[in-house]
Amino acid sequence: MSTGADPSTQSIRQRYRELAILNEIAQELNRQVDLEQALQSTLSKVAELLDLRTGWVWLLHEHSGESYLAASQNLPPALADHPPRMTGSCYCLDTYRAGDLEGAANVNVVKCSRLQWLMDGTYGLKYHASIPLYAQGKRLGVLNVASPDWRQLSEAELRILYTLGELLSIAIQRARLFSQSMQSGAIEERNRLAREIHDTLAQGLAGISLHLETADALLEMGGDPESVRRQVQQALELTRANLEEARRSVLDLRAAPLEGRDLPAALAGLCRQYAERYALEVHFEAPAATPPLPARLEVGLYRIAQEALSNVAQHAQARRVQVQLSLQAGQARLVVADDGLGFDPAQIVQDRFGLLGLNERARLLGGELRIESQPGAGARLEIVVPLA
Repeated sequence: MSTGADPSTQSIRQRYRELAILNEIAQELNRQVDLEQALQSTLSKVAELLDLRTGWVWLLHEHSGESYLAASQNLPPALADHPPRMTGSCYCLDTYRAGDLEGAANVNVVKCSRLQWLMDGTYGLKYHASIPLYAQGKRLGVLNVASPDWRQLSEAELRILYTLGELLSIAIQRARLFSQSMQSGAIEERNRLAREIHDTLAQGLAGISLHLETADALLEMGGDPESVRRQVQQALELTRANLEEARRSVLDLRAAPLEGRDLPAALAGLCRQYAERYALEVHFEAPAATPPLPARLEVGLYRIAQEALSNVAQHAQARRVQVQLSLQAGQARLVVADDGLGFDPAQIVQDRFGLLGLNERARLLGGELRIESQPGAGARLEIVVPLA
């Protein structure tokens, strides 16, 4: 009677375990866009996969190329309690920069220059495996893993580490790109808000100042009290309008616009809000079944509708507004039409109706803004953006 498992069965089980953990790491990295969390999760899984206690990741700054400790797990006290020892260069980083990490599957086992002269608090660590991290030929950093009872890693284990290095490199690059896109989006939104403040709030404040100066001049000249009162009243109305505009701009930056709803539901709620607040007759139309759109596209179209309705409420003196959302031929189309005063698009100065902001939002989505209007005949704004 056999007392042990068949070697081939053990090998299959070990292989299954390795693949299962690799799959867990891949899924976790796919979920993560936060770089620190992605690195920490990978270190934890690597330790579980190869029964290794300690690991750390060096990354190179994108611009300066200087190395820094991006993540670590269970560093020995000799390093964890002395942070300066984990700064600057070392043998593995110098070797990596020189392009000499050429061990099995491009993974090298090297003697740690940070530990080799230390006696206490090292967990007995002297060697570690160094996994180079690259993205499209660009150096990203190094993943180091080690264990007190160091053993020679097998070819299979080195190949697994190489695979982990590939997965981690992709995750690092994606996290950095995500961070760059967020920063770019924040800059674009800040620039848009700055222009909006200039085009609406600044003009409103100038109008308030003009009315108050007129009232002051009338008082000095002993003018008609009713004329003075009218100037002050107009200044108050402009003040209220500008205060509302300032609140809207702040909410525009702070709010999560869709709040868990799909785009048609969010737009319907927005139309109801403007109908109630400004005593407008707002009609909204959308397809009965609208497939989910990319989040950036949904938020962008919502903001466009919000800004267009705000322009109608403040400037158009309209009674009815029609808002239509449609999807066709790989495009999303949003139309906002009103029966208000209208205007001559060619005669707009300094975009006092906020059309610059609408046009920029459409452009950032890869689309375009089309305007149809004439004095006394209302206005029709059509925004067309690609779904891809």
